Amino acid sequence: MFESAALSHVLDKVEYKKQEPLLRTELLEAQFAFVEKKTFPVVVVIAGNDGAGKAACVRKLYEWLDPHHLETHAFWTPTEEERMRPRMWRYWQALPPKGKIGFLFGSWYHQPLHDRILNRISPVEFERELQVIDNFESMLAAEGALILKFWLHIARAERGAQNKKKGKKEHQPKGEFEEWGDISHDDYERSVEAAEMMARITSTGYAPWIVVPSNDHRFRDLTIGQTILEALRKRLDCQQSLVSVSAPAVLTSLDRRNVLNGMDLSQKLTVAEYEQQLARYQLKLSRLTEHKTFEKIAVVSIFEGNDAAGKGSVIRRVSQGLDPRRFQAHATAAPTDEEKAQPYLWRFWRRLPRRGHFASFDRSWYGRVLVERIEGFCSEAEWLRAYNEINDFELQMTEAGFVVAKFWLAVSKQEQLNRFRDREKTDFKRFKITDEDWRNRHKWDDYAIAVGDMVDRTSTRYAPWTLVEAEDKLFARVKVLKTLCERIGAMIG
Repeated sequence: MFESAALSHVLDKVEYKKQEPLLRTELLEAQFAFVEKKTFPVVVVIAGNDGAGKAACVRKLYEWLDPHHLETHAFWTPTEEERMRPRMWRYWQALPPKGKIGFLFGSWYHQPLHDRILNRISPVEFERELQVIDNFESMLAAEGALILKFWLHIARAERGAQNKKKGKKEHQPKGEFEEWGDISHDDYERSVEAAEMMARITSTGYAPWIVVPSNDHRFRDLTIGQTILEALRKRLDCQQSLVSVSAPAVLTSLDRRNVLNGMDLSQKLTVAEYEQQLARYQLKLSRLTEHKTFEKIAVVSIFEGNDAAGKGSVIRRVSQGLDPRRFQAHATAAPTDEEKAQPYLWRFWRRLPRRGHFASFDRSWYGRVLVERIEGFCSEAEWLRAYNEINDFELQMTEAGFVVAKFWLAVSKQEQLNRFRDREKTDFKRFKITDEDWRNRHKWDDYAIAVGDMVDRTSTRYAPWTLVEAEDKLFARVKVLKTLCERIGAMIG
């Protein structure tokens, strides 16, 4: 990885002054075309040795490009707010939207690479972290992002000579942050070994690592500027996705059996049974979430189901057993323009609760494999790969100590019709029924197939689906509350 970069690469001042004006002009032209189209974002990861001029390089790019369409974020030690959520949460907050270039210092590579160099994690754990990153970058690329990862490299001999001559702090360029301040010069070989493993696993066709010799700032800056220019031009000429479908094609059930028509929707509770069990499980939920151990976990509950299946009324009964200061309900509607400029999971990542809190989603990220699939709002390749991306998303939550509780509320087609008609007759319920609800009824069978595929592909050991018989609303509310209490109780112990 570093053999060529270890060689001395020098660009004299005369040649630099000759090439720089032309590069600046071409970079601006490409940037203006990119901003005008707003069809993809550019993610530029800046990593490498301390003293390699990472900040100085980005300052030069700000000089060459229009800074109104640039963003810069630096990630070192996580803040308290960031530590309360899954590790990748803070990086999702910093993703540039379509039409912008984002420069990321440290990025998602810093913490696992730092921990591996200091032997805080094993090679197996390091590889696991890198696989999470590779999945993340694969998703970004499939969503259209142009990803460029630069490793600014200084050879050991040169770095050692600089440190000895000037002292480490003196050598740091003005404004340069010491990314590896607690890693000594003697750790160089282990640093190289970790970086090589990182590159081997995560340098891909959609997110390549580009090693840039950084002993000479003129050579470094022109090399990076030229690489960004060529990548922009290439992407502007070709908008095709660089990532293939990551899930096999779905199978058609020859006997038309699926998880929904196999449910027993006749289950009911009497009013007396309901009132007794509702009070019991609301009290239990309250005590569980007030337990001191709950401060170490979070709950994300997802409610999907047929239109008029009673998702809203279930969420209200759940909220009655919770401290409102720690509970947040999210209703998922059509994405806004801001949300459309980001990967589809972005709007859900940014709404994840911190530890000690409880969030409910009325509709969720599963819209990608349900309504977007059925209505043609995304391509087949997009909803097919979404199964793996969703599983990875939920795995990251559970590994961070989250309870991910997913509920599908099911009613029969006739019961849905009865509820639709009741809503039309009741003044305060009319807002709940729309023309879209009626249109969806005509695609009942298509949705049943999509739900079956969703459950088959995303009901996992760590985030299983709970199918809720919601023909009787009282039964459904109690079943959800009971399930939540069981899931949270198992986590608390």
